[in-house]
Amino acid sequence: MEAQTRRTTRKTLLAFAIIYFVWGSTFLAIRVGVREVPPFLLAAMRFLVAGLVLYGWMIAQGERSPSKRQWMSASLLAVMMATIPVFMALSEIIFLRTQRLTVRLGLALLIGIAGVGVLMSRSLNLGGAPINPVGAVALIIAAMSWSVASALTRKLPLPASKVMSSGAQMLAGGLFLALTAASLGEFRNFHPSTVSGGAWLALLYLIVAGSISGFTAYVWLIHHESPTKVGTYAYVNPVVAVLVGYFLGGEALGLRTILGTLFVLISVVVITMTPAKKPVATLPAGEDTPEVVGS
Repeated sequence: MEAQTRRTTRKTLLAFAIIYFVWGSTFLAIRVGVREVPPFLLAAMRFLVAGLVLYGWMIAQGERSPSKRQWMSASLLAVMMATIPVFMALSEIIFLRTQRLTVRLGLALLIGIAGVGVLMSRSLNLGGAPINPVGAVALIIAAMSWSVASALTRKLPLPASKVMSSGAQMLAGGLFLALTAASLGEFRNFHPSTVSGGAWLALLYLIVAGSISGFTAYVWLIHHESPTKVGTYAYVNPVVAVLVGYFLGGEALGLRTILGTLFVLISVVVITMTPAKKPVATLPAGEDTPEVVGS
């Protein structure tokens, strides 16, 4: 039992390291890729290839293909994941009821929001260019969808295999992205022969590290840890992205970025250290002992 607990702890730490640092490093890869490949088409290729790899691998291992109901659930989640931890926490409080909005958690979320505000503010004279407000609003809307979908992942019927679940969701998401790219005319403006080797390498990194490894780790974590804690990746990723951009991408590192980063790191530490509330089992009338269900 103790050995199994240690293995689970190691898996958890590894999964957090992947979604923290690998996903943070994908920001630079995305920036390199979208210079030469239309954005929706880049994302479509990333998720379709990653999804096909995982799906094909699991089928080869003898795993059953998802049922029609499971494909519908994967498609719903893929559309919703079209993120900011405050929405992840609220989703956990509202839908899963495994977290309470305590004063400590509320302050941590406010500090994280303040960090985002510092990065976006046009009134604070901190040097460096603030984030474009239109892009910021788009990211917040995407964050809300992602966070609600992450909470619903525990409730919707999905394949028991986390690898198959990841593959199905990425396949569905890649299909929707491809349809979006087609509707925007991105296929007409895309000429593979003109894409540089660096952009193709960036896409390969996004497929292997960002999607196959990162999204599978995320799906596993969301079933084993509090969604609020898992959601802290959205605070850490920009910090990692800033550091990777500074050391590898030649980007500037000003006071605005440093102050905003400090706020979000404080928020992450507090949220991560906040214990989740254990779900209370409700017994049917006439039963005196709870039924033990394996995890």
